[in-house]
Amino acid sequence: MTGLDTGQRAAAAAMANDLSTTLIAPRPFEHDDDFSPNSPRWRDQSLSKGAAGVAVLHGLRAQAGLADATPVHAWLARATRDDLTAGPGAGLWFGAPALAFALHNAAPGTYPGAMAGLDDGVTRLVHTRLTAAHARIDAGQRPSQYEFDLTRGLTGLGAYLLQRDPGGDLVRRVLDYLVRLTKPVEADDEAGAGAPGWWTSDSSAHNRDPAFAAGEANFGMAHGVSGPLSLLALALRQEVAVDGQEAAIDRICQWLEDWKQQAPAGPWWPERITVNELHTGRSRQDGPLRPSWCYGIPGLARAQQLAALALRDRVRQKAAEDALARCLSDPFQLARISDPALCHGLAGLLATTWHVAADAATPALTDHLPHLLDRLLAHTRDTPSGALPGLIEGSAGIALTLHTLATGTSGGWPACLLLN
Repeated sequence: MTGLDTGQRAAAAAMANDLSTTLIAPRPFEHDDDFSPNSPRWRDQSLSKGAAGVAVLHGLRAQAGLADATPVHAWLARATRDDLTAGPGAGLWFGAPALAFALHNAAPGTYPGAMAGLDDGVTRLVHTRLTAAHARIDAGQRPSQYEFDLTRGLTGLGAYLLQRDPGGDLVRRVLDYLVRLTKPVEADDEAGAGAPGWWTSDSSAHNRDPAFAAGEANFGMAHGVSGPLSLLALALRQEVAVDGQEAAIDRICQWLEDWKQQAPAGPWWPERITVNELHTGRSRQDGPLRPSWCYGIPGLARAQQLAALALRDRVRQKAAEDALARCLSDPFQLARISDPALCHGLAGLLATTWHVAADAATPALTDHLPHLLDRLLAHTRDTPSGALPGLIEGSAGIALTLHTLATGTSGGWPACLLLN
């Protein structure tokens, strides 16, 4: 399944090669004496914004026979220039877990000693996070979004474990935690008993909107409940299961169904809701925002499609696929997106649609791929000078998306977005 003709695949391959060529070697380092928390040097450890993500691009191209492995080692060396972070800020997209993911995908079997050390570090981090999360639930307190999200939380760490060691006990412990996360917490706060277990005590929107002072329920893939839903479903599809997993998947899906909004152009979901919206049952968002992977209809549709496939629910599967198809047919929604990156741009929209189409019950979504590819190719270079080189927010991710469309194969990289 590609939906693309020979010429389109060739154009995607050529642009992927051009972008990869601009990333052959890391730029000279200009911040040797800056060790502040905001120093650009820390981006090297980032799957999203830096060297770790670029290594994944070059590793998969080398494995496909399109280049040699020299750039892989150069970018891995840059990523490990400083001691790797394994503290509170570490997660799938940053620090030791990001390097573990990069090394596992970019150079499997090449550095066994380093890989073993990274796995040990990830294991310790997961144990620490799980202990804290269960203690928080036992105390009847709300989670931070970074306890469970994809970027820094246990969902992202679980995504790595599912790829690296799907038969291990630790990934099942993460799934056990996610099952608990879907159950209500008896917290004595403004959200009350009607809030889901993933209602967060903090909100990234609070600083710009005081309505989020009492927390939020986030719907997205990157920081919201669609991430845990995707991981629970992906694990179940691989027959990695724990008690209560199917019920947890159904609870999240029912929540998403309850909050689904209807519009002439098709269904959509809020990005997040406030405590007042929770209690009134009405979203103040007046329509769908940009169709991004991170918060928009595409990511939510993929999460619900994966859940439906895991539970063999054809009705729910059709609804998820129809939601994406109608989004892609709406010129007003498509006009909201021109950034070429994976996280919130055209590459993410294209990669998500490609994966949904591959599992879809009908070929309708495949028909959208040529137009989406043309849009990405037209906007690929619409980034400012000195743009980030990384995988999720940078040019490496654009190149890897085009590589996937050109070759019809993705390898393991989409696991960092919970697409596959």
